[in-house]
Amino acid sequence: MRKVEIKVAKHSGFCFGVREALRKTEETIEKYKGTGRSIYTCGPLIHNSHVISELEEKGVFRIGSLDEAEPGSVVVVRSHGEGSSFYRLAEKRGILLVDATCPFVLRIHRLAEEARKQGRNVVIVGNREHPEVQGTAGWTDHTAEIVSNGEEAALVEGERVTVVAQTTITERLWNETTEELKKRIPDLILHPTICSATRDRQDGCRNVAAVSDFMVVIGDRESSNSQKLYEIAKENCAKAIFVERKEDLPLKEVERCNKIGVAAGASTPERIIKEVISTMSEFVTENNPVEEVVSEAAAVAETAHEEPCQMGDLMDEIEKSLRLPGRGEIVEGEIVQVTNKYIVVNLGCKKDGIIPKDELTVEGEQELTDLYKEGDTIQAKVIKNDDGDGNILLSKKKLEVNEHWDEINEALENKTVVNAKVVKEVRGGVIAVYKEVAGFIPMSQLSDKFVEKADEFVGKVLPVKVSRVDQKRNKAVFSHKAYLAEEKQKRIQEIWDSINVGDVVEGTVMRFTDYGAFVDIGGLDGLLHISEISWGKLKHPQEALEIGQKINVKILSMNNEKGKISLGLKQNQPEPWSVIDEKYAVGQVIEGKVVQIKEYGAFVELEPGLDGLVHISEIAFKRVTNIADELTVGQVVQAKILEIDKERKRISLSIKATLDESAQEEAPAEETAEEA
Repeated sequence: MRKVEIKVAKHSGFCFGVREALRKTEETIEKYKGTGRSIYTCGPLIHNSHVISELEEKGVFRIGSLDEAEPGSVVVVRSHGEGSSFYRLAEKRGILLVDATCPFVLRIHRLAEEARKQGRNVVIVGNREHPEVQGTAGWTDHTAEIVSNGEEAALVEGERVTVVAQTTITERLWNETTEELKKRIPDLILHPTICSATRDRQDGCRNVAAVSDFMVVIGDRESSNSQKLYEIAKENCAKAIFVERKEDLPLKEVERCNKIGVAAGASTPERIIKEVISTMSEFVTENNPVEEVVSEAAAVAETAHEEPCQMGDLMDEIEKSLRLPGRGEIVEGEIVQVTNKYIVVNLGCKKDGIIPKDELTVEGEQELTDLYKEGDTIQAKVIKNDDGDGNILLSKKKLEVNEHWDEINEALENKTVVNAKVVKEVRGGVIAVYKEVAGFIPMSQLSDKFVEKADEFVGKVLPVKVSRVDQKRNKAVFSHKAYLAEEKQKRIQEIWDSINVGDVVEGTVMRFTDYGAFVDIGGLDGLLHISEISWGKLKHPQEALEIGQKINVKILSMNNEKGKISLGLKQNQPEPWSVIDEKYAVGQVIEGKVVQIKEYGAFVELEPGLDGLVHISEIAFKRVTNIADELTVGQVVQAKILEIDKERKRISLSIKATLDESAQEEAPAEETAEEA
């Protein structure tokens, strides 16, 4: 028997800045709920796709720039911060900002801005592509020099230089670059602005990795600080992996290790850390003859708020909860007294036996005096030699348990479902009773979602699958999660069997991504790609759809093996060019929106998926040299159809053909007269 230890690095999970950013965002959602104001973040609030998806479901959408936010909307400034021009533009456009910039990043902004005002050159040590670095550079009017290694630092020039650091870089990178600068810069001011939380995480990761034979780093792949932890883990541990969630775990590799280390980035939610730890612990325990799986108390309490997990202790807890201590002998005797609270049995020895009402099976409102009579013979099981009053404590229910165990074993063998009532919460899960058989349901098996507290299940009857039976020790393990997974798979298979490519079905828009929307078609999610939403071009699915919206979608393709379905919405409407003769004709005057401006002309949208070109010569009667002086994107104009080329799918339009030529010619003369 071996002992498996899971040790979590200190300071894993959300840092102060990330936690504050999420808190402010949640407050913003609550404050503006139902007001009609749109809520955005310019770029991801934090580097964690799971958190971003959850925020989108709550109505917080990501935009690429302030130009995409309408006046009056609310934009949450992400934890990485923004440059000074961002705030000026927001004020100019009437956009309300909620500043969720990390306090440590704000300090760097002030240092960089002050150095620039003093005429000093500013150097930022970090990744020039990182949004935090870009935001800091914005407070120097983008004059700051960004270096990411010693070689780049060697190229820095100037006599008066102030240096700041991206909060998530390593100490080694800071030392490497600043040592190079010290060699040549006479007036050098160093601000080692690496976040203390980052430093603590890196130290914690390093310490745990050094004593582990397998290291798991949890974080988003776009997270800079999580990637730094992974680098540190690889340097200090023979085996290290990077996972975003529990499904990424290579459990076969985990199974072979005795000392497993865990570290998590500053933008990793606590629930994901818990799920990863729980999955590893459960897998190792269920698939190996291990003595125990222990999660170090200090680390886990700080990170996941859980006690050390010892499977031996858990099973002992089950045993205590299943039955009272007893000799287990089967006895037979004559009933000598019956009351509504107990039965007294003559066992033919010095002590009488007593069977309390709760040790007898009684249905509904039945009384013991209705079921048993003096002189009847009864069998029972000894559960205690002395009940404290000089009697032998007996139980008839214990005899019936054997029949119920047969049912439990049959459910295990045939993989059938039994209904068990949750009676109490214990460490690591709950005790649930099927008839007279009690079993343990681990916390991870209570639901197909993460369970924070098990007390909400107490008193409920749950359909469960039997996952393990040890009748000799009166122990069983149940799983409600396995039942839910099986039912979900049945529903999904029913949906797969009922639909075909080409069918049009009703669905509900559940969530957005940059590349499309996921639509629930009765319990199964399908992808509605952005290119399949409209015949026109969209920048984001939310331009045409809303969360919770009911839509009819066409099934374009199905891959049962991968569980993927592709959907289409625009297919419910005819492709504009296929019916163009029914709606448009040469000589017709149409109203459309300018969607694109080129040097040679402007494209006007007649309807989604149908654009026409107004050549520069057809914009006005006067000579036009710069189309932007005459038209703007989004402007609604009237134009006359000059030509429809169905073969090349081109429409030629003319704006000037809808104008009064004499009025345009008189305008310059009137302006000249006014100037005179």
